[in-house]
Amino acid sequence: MKTDQELKNNQSHKEFQALLDQDFKDRKFQENQIIKATVTEITKNFIVVDCKAKMEGMIPVEEFGKEELNELKIGSSLEVYLERIESMRGEIVISRDKARKMKAWKKMEKVFETKEEITGYITGKVKGGFIANVEGLPCFMPSSQIDVRPLKKIDHLMNQPLKMIATRLDKTRGNVCVSRRAVIEKSKSAEVSEALKNIKVGDVIEDAIVKATTDWGIFLDIKGIDVLLHVSDLSHGRVHKPADLVTIGQKIKVKISKIDEKTNRVSASVKALTEDPFENIEKKYKVGETYDGIVTKIMDYGCFVKIEDGVEGLIHSSELDWTNRNIKPNKVLSVSQKINFKIVNIDKDAKRISLSYKSTLDNPWDKIKGKVGQEIKVKIKNITDKAIFAEIPDSGLSGMLHYKEISYQENIDDLNKFKKNDVISVKILEIKDEKIRFSKRALESDPLSWFKENNKKVGSVITTRIHEVLKSGVKVSIDKEKKLIVTIKKADLAKEAADARPEVFSPGNALDAKITELDIDSRRVKLSVKAAQIEEEKSLIAKFGEGATKSGATLKGIFEKAIGKKNNKEK
Repeated sequence: MKTDQELKNNQSHKEFQALLDQDFKDRKFQENQIIKATVTEITKNFIVVDCKAKMEGMIPVEEFGKEELNELKIGSSLEVYLERIESMRGEIVISRDKARKMKAWKKMEKVFETKEEITGYITGKVKGGFIANVEGLPCFMPSSQIDVRPLKKIDHLMNQPLKMIATRLDKTRGNVCVSRRAVIEKSKSAEVSEALKNIKVGDVIEDAIVKATTDWGIFLDIKGIDVLLHVSDLSHGRVHKPADLVTIGQKIKVKISKIDEKTNRVSASVKALTEDPFENIEKKYKVGETYDGIVTKIMDYGCFVKIEDGVEGLIHSSELDWTNRNIKPNKVLSVSQKINFKIVNIDKDAKRISLSYKSTLDNPWDKIKGKVGQEIKVKIKNITDKAIFAEIPDSGLSGMLHYKEISYQENIDDLNKFKKNDVISVKILEIKDEKIRFSKRALESDPLSWFKENNKKVGSVITTRIHEVLKSGVKVSIDKEKKLIVTIKKADLAKEAADARPEVFSPGNALDAKITELDIDSRRVKLSVKAAQIEEEKSLIAKFGEGATKSGATLKGIFEKAIGKKNNKEK
């Protein structure tokens, strides 16, 4: 057997090829098109057909359905797809399946342009929708397009002839989307258009039938027309759940409020049948007055209260309790509870009424404001790293006791003296912006009063006693009870830097120091040994230094003389 290359180089073959090509040209059919063919032989695996091109082609039996195979016989005419002409071996590659798909695709292109209805079969379910077989062409039908309403089960539609419309066609990718819903809506639209001739805006319908309910409204059947009754049209007041007002199949009275002729959509209203209660709302209810109502709904931000039919007000969470602005509404009120309230604001245009529940209760702040500066008992609720938070019994109010207000020493370690649930005595220092400040030390006498009692002021030199030696200086006690403790910094311990060393001092030693700063209101006291020494030095010079220059006396001698006289006086 000759190879393909040998055939190509053979002169006789070249002449035959030319004649065959001319024959194909004359017969006016080419590759990649549908041609007519006649069945010449039926075998177990192939259907042999004559393409009237002086050659036969073979089509695998798998490309035929069972019914089509049973009907095939010698001489049957078929449409086949000419995929490739193999003139070298005299073979022709054809396909029955591709011919069927090409024909279906051409038909799909036509019906897509004309929006013509076609018949298809739903054969399977895929992600997001279904596979529909249309003229042998697999198409995609989104779940939303199978019906006008979502269907949980579609078993009754599987493999059944269904009318569809092609909604999208992508020739490049070979994708087709179809819709059954569009056919239903088209048919229904025609029915609705006819029915709409019998109703108009303003008509009162006595027997509108409830078909379905949602969170945002009710669907009604009025003379075969689907009508929407929006939640905002159910009542002049707030409706929290439409399903609470009606049942499926119930007949209700409504008024036609809107008809959209372009979309054939009809809207209805119940509240249009009654007078708007907000029309004269300001004459019926006054801001600042107390009324009663029933709690209808509790939200995170507050409670809704029914004042009358069609009129509701909101109690914001900040208006529920005097002592806790962020209290959870369900901790204070419950649904169906009858309560008293005060009207805070009425917005007629927005149809909003603001209410206050706490305004009907005793205000504990009014009682406590008159107790500023008084001693009271409080119960410790919590202790932090810098303060104590305590509750005033039988009031619901709490305040803060800062560690600096525990004692006049302002020692943070004082916090360790207390524990939770301890009852302690405090004085109310301040109430500002609904915040309470306590003081415990204010119950004691102020150690700083020692200065006033002893007529000591800035410039006075006092005798102190070392209480504690620090690295940065020393703490000294001024009074005998050791309640008044002041820190003298290292730089103020001595005139000479060499002597200003804390380690040379010992607890219990007496120190003369000068008051260099004293502000009782801001509780600021500053002492200086250095300033006292300088002042003493000036005083000695002034007293013993007169004529010292003439006599040749030295400063050392003057100090020794002064010290000597001082010692003699002490003896």
